[in-house]
This record gives sequence, C-alpha cells and structure tokens, in this order.
Amino acid sequence: MAENRAVLNEGDENEMEIFGYKTERWRKVLCLLGYIFSIGFLKLLFYWKPELDVWSHCIPCSLAEADTVLLQTTGEFKDYTKKSVIQVNLHRTTKTGYPIISDENSNVCKSIVEPEGQVRYVQVQKIRYIWIPSESKFMKSGVLEEGLSCSNIHSKYGFGLTKEEQKVRQQICGLNTITVKIIPVWRLLSKEVLNPFYVFQAYSLCIWIATTYIEYSLAILFMTTMSICATVYNLRKQSVKLHKMTASYNSILVSVLHKNGELEEVKSQSLVPGDVIVLVGNKLYLPCDAILISGACTVNEAMLTGESIPVSKIPLPNINNSIPWMAHSGDDYKKHVLYCGTEVVQTKRNSQDIVKAVVLQTGFNTAKGDLVRAILYNKPMNVKLHREAIRFLMVLVAFSLLGVMYTAVVHKMNGASVHDIILMSFLMLTVGVNAALPASLTLCLLYGQIRLKKHGIFCISPQKINLAGQLNLACFDKTGTLTEDILDLYGVLPCEKRCFQDMIFCTSSNNLCWCLLLQAMTSCHSLIKLDGKLQGDPLDLKMFDGTGWELEDYKAKIKEEGPPNICTMVKPGPTAAKAPIEGILILHQFPFSSSLQRMTVITQVIAESNMTVFMKGAPEMVVRFCKPETVPNSFSKKLDYYTVQGFRVIGLAYRSMQKGLPMSSDIEREEVECDLTFLGLLILENRLKPETNSVLQELSEANIRVVMITGDNLQTAVTVGKKSGMLPSNSNIIMLDACEPEKDLPASLTWKSLTESQANGNHSKTKLHTNESHINVGGGWINNPTVLGNFHFALTGKSYQVLTQHFSNLLPKILLNGTIFARMTPKQKSSLIEELQKLDYFVGMCGDGANDCGALKMSHVGISLSELEASVASPFTSKITNIECVPVLIKEGRNTLASSFSIFKFLTMFQLIGIVCIIFLFWKQTFLGNYQYLMQDLAINITIALTMSLNCPASKLATYRPSGHLLSPALLLSIFMHLTFTVIIQSTIFFLLQQQPWYNETDVFSACLPLNQSTENITVREHRHAENFLTTTMFSTTGFHLIIVEIVFAKGRPFRQPLYTNYLLSILIIIQVAVYLFFMFADIDSLYTIMELVCTPYYWRVNILIMVLVLFIVSYVAEVWFIDNRDLWLWIKRMLHYKSKSQYRKMQRRIQKDPEWPPQNRIDYAMQSDPVENCGIVPNIAKESGQTIVTVM
Repeated sequence: MAENRAVLNEGDENEMEIFGYKTERWRKVLCLLGYIFSIGFLKLLFYWKPELDVWSHCIPCSLAEADTVLLQTTGEFKDYTKKSVIQVNLHRTTKTGYPIISDENSNVCKSIVEPEGQVRYVQVQKIRYIWIPSESKFMKSGVLEEGLSCSNIHSKYGFGLTKEEQKVRQQICGLNTITVKIIPVWRLLSKEVLNPFYVFQAYSLCIWIATTYIEYSLAILFMTTMSICATVYNLRKQSVKLHKMTASYNSILVSVLHKNGELEEVKSQSLVPGDVIVLVGNKLYLPCDAILISGACTVNEAMLTGESIPVSKIPLPNINNSIPWMAHSGDDYKKHVLYCGTEVVQTKRNSQDIVKAVVLQTGFNTAKGDLVRAILYNKPMNVKLHREAIRFLMVLVAFSLLGVMYTAVVHKMNGASVHDIILMSFLMLTVGVNAALPASLTLCLLYGQIRLKKHGIFCISPQKINLAGQLNLACFDKTGTLTEDILDLYGVLPCEKRCFQDMIFCTSSNNLCWCLLLQAMTSCHSLIKLDGKLQGDPLDLKMFDGTGWELEDYKAKIKEEGPPNICTMVKPGPTAAKAPIEGILILHQFPFSSSLQRMTVITQVIAESNMTVFMKGAPEMVVRFCKPETVPNSFSKKLDYYTVQGFRVIGLAYRSMQKGLPMSSDIEREEVECDLTFLGLLILENRLKPETNSVLQELSEANIRVVMITGDNLQTAVTVGKKSGMLPSNSNIIMLDACEPEKDLPASLTWKSLTESQANGNHSKTKLHTNESHINVGGGWINNPTVLGNFHFALTGKSYQVLTQHFSNLLPKILLNGTIFARMTPKQKSSLIEELQKLDYFVGMCGDGANDCGALKMSHVGISLSELEASVASPFTSKITNIECVPVLIKEGRNTLASSFSIFKFLTMFQLIGIVCIIFLFWKQTFLGNYQYLMQDLAINITIALTMSLNCPASKLATYRPSGHLLSPALLLSIFMHLTFTVIIQSTIFFLLQQQPWYNETDVFSACLPLNQSTENITVREHRHAENFLTTTMFSTTGFHLIIVEIVFAKGRPFRQPLYTNYLLSILIIIQVAVYLFFMFADIDSLYTIMELVCTPYYWRVNILIMVLVLFIVSYVAEVWFIDNRDLWLWIKRMLHYKSKSQYRKMQRRIQKDPEWPPQNRIDYAMQSDPVENCGIVPNIAKESGQTIVTVM
C-alpha cells in the first residue's frame, strides 16, 4: 500500500502528522447502532476523542485515496483532529490540456488532476493544503513557491497574471480574506456544555436530585448556569472583537496589473499569489504579503513589532541565478517584503517604473493571518503541569472508586435495597472531583491579569503568568531597555590621511562645517517626513538633528530619458553652518539591517553630475568595506577607548561614483559597498535608565540570573554591564573570540581574561592580559543556583555562530556563565534563547524593538516595552518603558502560581474531608442534611474559590522559586498529612461519640433534657434521616476542619502578601467561624429543625471545640514548620543525596570538578583532519565530550 502518512509544515512551529483513512459503510452502521444503545454516550466519546471516531468509522489507506484524514500534533501535547478531504472540479473556459497556469512547476499547476480538472484539499486551522499527486503529499496553497529565484519572480510574475489564470488560482487557493466568523451562541453553548467537566456536573446533578438534595442541586445548577453563561458571553465578545479586527482587511480596493498591461481596481479578496499589485498614494493598508519588485516605499510595521518606526523597503533585485530569492537575500530578506496589515506611509517611483509588488501570500498564510491564527489556536502551555493535574485527578477518581466499593459492601451488609445500594454508590462517585476546581484556577489567572493591568502590563496569554513565576534567567536588550532610548550626540571624530583628528563636540551652538562627514550625517539615514514631522529611528533622528539641516521631498531626474522621480532632499536649515550647495538628493537606500549591521545610501549634490555613496553602521563592519590604506592604525584602540566608557559608536565611510546609475531595481549592495574611504566615528552617549541598577540588583538578590543580548559593540555592552551591576566589580570577565576556519587553520577560540585595576583614585581601566599563565579566580563559587563561579563570559554574535558550528559541545558550558552577548542578529538572539532553554532554564526576554520579536516569542515569557496596549510580538506588553516591569511580572507570576497550588490543595482536601466523613456516615447508613451540605459548599467551597487568589504578590522577591510541580514531594506530603489528620479526628470523634451515655440512634432529642425528665412526658416528632447525633457532630467537625485548611493553605509568605491583607477572605473566615459557633451553641429549635441538627450536651460541644483547636495548632505548625521549611527540605535532600535533574545543574556539578575551567588566555582549535602542526607550535590535544579540541597556550 502507498504511504498513508505524511508531515505537514515540517520543521515549523505548527508541525503535524497526517494519516489517510477511507470510510467503510458497515462500520458507520455499527457506530450508529452504538449511538442508540449507549444513549448518545458513544457519540459524546467520539466528540472528545476524534481519533476513536476515525478508527471506528474508517480503515487506513494511502493519502491519495483517502476521504478522511487524521491529524496529530508532533509536540509534547499530542492532539488529534479529524478532517474530511474535499474534492473540487475547476471551472475553466479554456480547453482541456491547454496550460492555464503559466508556471508548470508551481504547486497550483501540479495539484490539478487532468483531464478531469479536479483538485483535492484539506482545510486545517484556516489553512488550505492541496494534494500534489506527483509528490504524494499535501502542501500549502495561498503561497508563492519558496524555490523561486529573483529572476523567476521578475520574469514569471513581474508582468501579472492572465484573468483566466487568476480565476483558476482563486478556486484552488481560496479567497484572500482573514475571516473570523462570529460564532453563534448555540454553538458556543453546546461546545461548553459538552465539556467533560460539565457532563460530569450533569451526572452529579442527576444523582443529587435522585437522593432528594433538591436545594443543593438547584444551587449548583444556578452557579453552573451562571458560569456557562459568563463563559459564553466572554467567548462571544472575543469572537465579535476578533471579527471586527479582521473585517477591515477583507474589503480593500487595490490596483491589479494583468498580463495584457491592463490595470484594474478590484477588491482585495480576489487577490491570489502571483498577482501584481500597484501601490499608489500613501496611507494604504496592505491586504496581503507581497514582494516589492519596483519602486520603494516606507511602511509602519507597528502591528507586527509593536514599534511604531517607519521601515524602508527596497525592490527585489532582478539577478539571473537559480538561488531561491529568500536564500539570496539571507537574513535580510524582509527588506523586500511588505506584510499584510502594515501601513504603507510613503511610496517612491524609480524612473518609469510604477511601484509594483508580487503577491507572496494570501489569507491566513500572511503575517497578519498568522497572528490571528495564533489567537484562535493557542498552543497548550505548561504541558507537564497539565499532565500532572490529570494524574492527580485520576488518583482522586480512584479514591472515589474505592469509596464506591466500600459503599456497596456496607449497604449490602446493612440489608439495604438494590436501589439504595446503586444510588449511594453513584453518589459516592460524585465526591471525587471538586466542581469548583476549573473555575477557581481560571479566576486565579484572571485576578493576576487584572493586577498586572493596574501596573501597566498587558497580557494576551494568561497561561504564561504562571510560567513567569518559574523564571530563573532574565535576558535584556540594551538600547532602549537597560539604557535610554534617546541617544545624545556627544561628538564626531573625523579621520583624515589615515589619522584621527581632534574630537568635534556637538552642541546646539556648534554645528559642523561643510565636509564629507557632514554630508554623511545629513544623508545616510532612513528618515521620512510625515504630516510635517520627521519620523524614523531615534539614532537617525538624533544624528540628523545635530546637523541643523532640513528634509523635504524633491522631484529629480535620475535618468535623462525618464520622468522625474520623487526622492528625499536634505538642505541646510536656518541654524546650520553655511554650505556652498542647494541640497543633497538621496537617490537610493539600502536600509539598515540588524543582520548586516549597516546601511548605505547613494546621494547626489544638486547641480552636480557625480554621485556619492555613504555607509553608516557598526565600526567593525564599516571598516571591512573600506580601503585598508584609509583606516587609521589606531582604529581599534580609539574604538575601545570610547566603547569601554559606554558610548555608542557608529562608523562612517564614503566613495565617489561616476555619473551613470543603473536601474534602481538592479542595484546590488556589492556593487556600491566596496572600496570605501573611512570618514570617522560618530560618538553617541547612551545613559543607563535610572531604574536599571536597582532592578538588576533585585533580580540578582533573588538568584535570578541576568544576561544582556544586544546588537551593540562588545566593549560598550561590557561597560554597560559593569555600570549596571550585571558584571560585579570583583568578577573575572573572559572575552571569547571565535574565528571561522581559514586555509590550513581550523576554527579557533581565543579566551582573553579581563581584570579590573584601580590606579591613583581614577576610574577603573580595563587591562587585557595576553600572558600564558592562568589567572586564579579568587571569588570562588558564589551562592547562586543559576550561575557557576565568579566569572563571566562575553562574546559577539560572530563568535556565538562559530561556537554553534565548530564548538557545539563547548557551547553549553559557556552558556552557563555567558552574560554579555553583543553584535547579535535577531536570528542569533532567538537561537541563544533556545539554547538556554535546552539547559532547562526558564528564560524571560525583555526588549523594546523589532529586532527582539523572535527572541520575545521564543522565550518562556516575553515582555515588550511598548506604548501600545497589547503588542503582538510578545505575550506581555508593558507601558512601563523600563525594566521595572520584569520583577513586577515575576512577583505576580510567583503569586499566581503559589495561589493556584494553594487552591488546588484546598479543593482537594475539601473533597477528601467529605469522602472520609461520608465513609463514617455510611457505616451508620446516614448522611448530612441538604442545608448542611449547602453550608459547606456555598459558604466555604465557593467563597474560597472566589477569594483565595485575591492576595497581592509579596513586596520582595524570595531567593527561590515556588515549585512548578504539582506532584512534588512537599505538596503530596502536605495533602497526605492533612488527610491523616482528617482520619484521626473524625475516627476519634466517631468512636468517642458512641461511648457517650446519652448517645442513641433512635432517640435523638433527649440528650439536652434535664436528668429527671424523659421524652415519655413530652411530645416528640419523628426525626428525619439526617437528624442524629453523628451528623450533627460531623457537621461541626468537618465545617471547622474546612476552615482550618482554608486558613493554613491561604498563608502568604514568601510569594504572597499575608492572609490578613486579603480583607475579603479574612472577613469571610471570621463570618464562617462565627456562623459555625452560632450553630454549635445556639440551641434554637426552629433553626436546628431547618438545618436538621439535634441538641448535644454542652460538655460535648466544648470537647469538639477543644479538639478542633488542637487540630488547628497541629495543622498550622505542621504546614509552616515542616512542609514550608525550606532548610529542612534542603537537609533532607542532602541526607538522601538528591541531585537536581536540570541540565544546567548537572553541567555545573561536572564543571566544579574540572580544575582547568574556565580557560584563560589561551587559544583552542577545533580538530580537523590536518591540525595546526603547520603553525610551528606543539598543541595540547584534549577531548571535550566527544569533540576534539587543540589547545595552544
């Protein structure tokens, strides 16, 4: 049989396995009979478990023959989905066999089965996957093929599609809409009601009504109905909100260019991949993802990044090669892509070309659609905790099943009828799971979300609040996060004749005179003027403001034979120094890219024929493109001088071009970014935010490791790390410099040790030691669970990349103490976060820019510093534009996690106390009265569910995290211990009660009568089933016991505020105690009659109260002094030789035994077939976890 399995979205985040099945008629008939005989339960089971539905109705077959497919997620949480295979017949006007699709290699063309003209597809999570017979797999429709080269896109799609091809593509790919339909109330209601929890609730209600618990059943029914209505209302509200958010992108009018040259205005929903759209005017919201092929434009990508800074887009070059266009562009491919939902704020034509873009992706395949799908189909969070919760609930169910067996045996021994035995057994089964558990845990997250909102932190993924409480490593971007977003222009360091000149300090009264350096500062940027105001990157704004020049649009002829183009012109302003020109035209831009670490512009002085290229970027990157004879010998020394003081340093360079500029769309960076002349350095001051030091100190004191991941210079980052306290003054800093293999030399890794020296009271200066001796680490091992030793590694993105490729086994050891990561590209930032997670760190990332989006999404908890209320870049968005939001979020995360566990423990004990009580009552064939149960369930159970998680977080971060394991020894021991106390006190009271002289199972009204009076002289009514001494005693005992565990589990420290700060819960506890004391000592006949209580002697009530007080003291002392005694647990772990199973802990233990770690002032080489003998040195060869390394001292 052909392959019946395939993988969808292989390697992607939403990777799924797909299995083919064919429906069998006889199986359908058998299932139908099963529905009837099981009274619909089998159908309900299939609804919960779609895999059982498929396996019951179908037989496996090849995907080519399948009419049904079963999809399974490949992640840790295995989730199944059933989908039908849809077959459509294409409506075509051309003859069969005539090639409708111009590109025969496209998936659209391959999906058509000739001569029938049929296409098969499945719709999964809003994405259509079409069947490709020639490749025997399903592939995404609605996207342009990734294998297309730059020339393919220009030649095959650059002139548009025919109308016939567009119609066929539309039938195969579907409409270009991001439609989220408003879900009908009946569907939301049925989905909610069919939830397993509510089905169990329905079962419980039926049993309670059958046992005449009418009042309690009605109360639960009312609360359940209100809960369902509230949930349905919120879901409906979200559905309407999401529908409105997406509807605006489905009816945009766009201009489409057809192959015959016709320009037609159509609705955006008719767009298909391969269409050519023409961008005219400004303020246009893009309805699809598209590749810019001619002209240039500026877009606002705040919808994607949360950063409202204009981004320049340039056309895809028409390069004649076979390399896929995305691979050709590398990490910088986004500069050619216009994303759906972003706003085009400005367009610029080049020569005669109009601004054109080829549609790349449509519908839910787009960037906007991806975000909407992320909201619709949330990935399950904290899978391990979820599984532990299921296991724990199964244990409770098993406990209930034992209770069912006990109930059946006891009632049979006492001669109960079969009806009563079955009814009581079913009743015991309802006690297993607390009905308030799901709602309570949901409320806990909701309260946490509300508290965060009060602090200006908005959350779009509440499940991640608990994860925030587990963080033990926090990563920070530098600029705009640790340091001020706004840079101050400190000065300019010109370079002439290969020598640096004196610093020119930039002040409001000291503008630069006319020179090439001034030209570079005025033109090498991506600023635009929008609504009369300059907008762009803060660095560009500060640099341009320092010149005193102005910016405006200008019409200029780039080609003599062509029409004038609108381009940007800069000219001297009123405050600028005099210049002998009218202005400078910025003819073409290669926008700044974090991965390339530079930007370049082509400019022309008005009225001059020659052109000038200016480059701006990281100094180390800029000098690579400069002629060596123009770079000063003291370049590295000067760069270190300023970066070590924490300045942000930018390199500037230029070259002259003769007249004659090729077509803008054909310009390659390599053509202009060569043979540059070094101009000098731009020095900007980047001050620390005032809150940075205190926050980092707070995190450090809480044993939360802090790491800097920045795109800035390494020395600058190290200096900021020292100033901020991230790198302690007494620590040893080891700089790592890894190099790619060169000629006969393999990849190398240099370890350079930095030490601090203090001289003559001056500020500390950094000295680089290159001697061969090892420097002893005097600080020893510090008491930090996440950092090993008093040393820190600092390295660049280039070195990190080499480490991942050539020193992969050494990388985890370096990450244990890696603190500064500089010159990191966005891709490298995401990779670093992933590598840290592999070491079992719980990683948080805090950043403010588009460059951090990947890292924010990759981390366990991403916090975006943005003024927007909710950034799609990360689950958390803070209006606090500094890192103070990080400890606030961690505190709340710990509070919410601790509250969740406290609620879980209380609701579990609530059920266990009830089960033990029922076991004793069933022994005497009785049970609590309706109103007694109402008291426990409404006055205690429900009120606790609503109020226990109202505690605010502790004001100070503890030095350790709350346990993230539901099945941790401490939690299980706590429940077992309190269960033991329950059994002891209830069994004690059960047996003591029966030994009292006044105890009688039939005469229940004589215990409080005087000694000389008997019930024979008074009229006594017939007592009800629940009116007896045992139920009255058990009601008081279990009620007080529930209040005790409520107080014990609601304690605050160290992760929450104390119990008394939760005013509502404190008041409710006082009321509960008062009410139970009132019931205990009231002696009001009418009240006792309603509550089905009987009077007992005062001494017995006092005895119960004394036992309850003893129980409270024992429970509280045991919980606080034993269960919550961290020192005791650490001692137990030491006695049992318990070792943490976290990867970073295991590695720390191994490294502690290595006397040569960390290496200092040496060079390591990755071993190749021909090692470094040719260098004339004798290497020391060592093996590092299976990887051979050559060490040169």
